[in-house]
Amino acid sequence: MKKFEIAKKTQAALVSGLIGVFALTGCGASDAAPQAQAKDADPTPAAVAEATEETVEEAPVEETAATTEETVTIKIGANLTPHAEILRQAAPILEKEGVILDIVEIEDSVTPNVGVADGSLDANYFQHQPYLDEYNAQNGTDIVSVGAIHYEPFGIYAGKTSSLEDITEGAIVAVPNNVTNEARALLLLEQENLITLKEGVGVNATVNDITENPKNLKIEEIAPEQLVRALPDVDIAIINGNYAIEGGLKVADALAVEANDGVAAETYGNIIAAKSEKADDEALKKLVTVLQSKEISDYINSTYGGAVVPLN
Repeated sequence: MKKFEIAKKTQAALVSGLIGVFALTGCGASDAAPQAQAKDADPTPAAVAEATEETVEEAPVEETAATTEETVTIKIGANLTPHAEILRQAAPILEKEGVILDIVEIEDSVTPNVGVADGSLDANYFQHQPYLDEYNAQNGTDIVSVGAIHYEPFGIYAGKTSSLEDITEGAIVAVPNNVTNEARALLLLEQENLITLKEGVGVNATVNDITENPKNLKIEEIAPEQLVRALPDVDIAIINGNYAIEGGLKVADALAVEANDGVAAETYGNIIAAKSEKADDEALKKLVTVLQSKEISDYINSTYGGAVVPLN
């Protein structure tokens, strides 16, 4: 009987041992699977850190690529003719270089500088350096030239009198009413031997500098943009090239034109102007480069019949 009990106990122990082994083996398998799955689903802290570092390192490369594709917009004020027309020719060329032109057409000769001074415009294209110098002096502004583009010869145009030879005593001569352009008009009258100015006054000439006026010409000062409309009421008018074009006049019809090799051509080039802090702006430099290119020079020469002369 005792032998049987011992055998029975031994058998039970063996069975119990085997069950324990199987239980341990089963727990090991069930634990391993979730660990393997967890490794695939959730990176370890070290892996997360490594991925984060890689992302941070790659970010600047993506930002640089995006930056090179960005465009810059220049809001530029310009007189209608020829300035805005020339800018429209330049716009498609500039767009390929990432610069968009927002052209604001302005008829008068004051608003474009006001816009640059108050920041509503990035630049303007309508004036020459002497006019800008006068504006800065009178208004305490610091607007500068970024580059000279073209020259517009002043012309004497017929009003009531059809030729300079027919000018009579006391004839009315209309000239621009701003200081720099009036000086230019007086120089043209002197060029045609209608008046004589004090020696050396040059581009600073005023009516007070007239020393000889054999026909007692009456100088009437009128806003530049009004000169074409004033022609029926005066004997002759001396008109800026751009306003002459806008008024339907041709330089070939002028009674006299500034000499291309005279002081006017050297002094009165029309410029791109901006605040001094923008003088080195890359987008504005690109604009000037395009406007001084052969392509734009060819357009100017073929379009304006000598009323507008490229400087480059």
